[in-house]
Amino acid sequence: MDLRGARVTALHDRRGAWPDVVRLQGFVYGELHGDDDGGRDAVGHRLAWIRREPGYAPQPYEQLAGWYRQIGHDDDARRVLLAKQRHRRRTLRPAGRAWGHLLDGTVGYGYRPWLAGVWLLALALLGTGVFSAHEPVATQPGEGAPFSAVVYTLDLLIPIGGLGQRNAWHWTEDAPAGLAYALIAAGWLLTTAVVAGVTRTLNKN
Repeated sequence: MDLRGARVTALHDRRGAWPDVVRLQGFVYGELHGDDDGGRDAVGHRLAWIRREPGYAPQPYEQLAGWYRQIGHDDDARRVLLAKQRHRRRTLRPAGRAWGHLLDGTVGYGYRPWLAGVWLLALALLGTGVFSAHEPVATQPGEGAPFSAVVYTLDLLIPIGGLGQRNAWHWTEDAPAGLAYALIAAGWLLTTAVVAGVTRTLNKN
């Protein structure tokens, strides 16, 4: 079925009514109604409908997300736009796909920013546990605040500013020293992903 460029006031459909291939690029509808719209996974049903379009076409995702926003279902709109980014990722080169996976796993392309908080909490717990079990060496003995595994870990993870612990202590053992460098790198990756994802979302909105 070819609906490219078609415009309708309202679309009424039902499950199983569509053929395997439906060309939807440029299809615009004012309202969307179907027998599954109030079901358990109505969004999944609509996404499966969009994926009947051969290849990647961004407009059907934008149209569906716009419909969900229009009826006040912002969470469903974000789910549609996330699915759009995941579909687009498959069309990119390896470097673009790798960056896309990073954005998806850390902030859900900006549509799930709470994921960054989960990663931050998990890394903070890991660092606190490891650093608490080892003895650091003061960079300048007798100066600065006492060592705190929690604050030290957060100081490594947060690349902007400083909590006064990162440069005040160092490690002679390989395990905590390696983890400290890894947490610094993870902090920068998380920050970059958050900024990129949120910027993408804000620019789109």
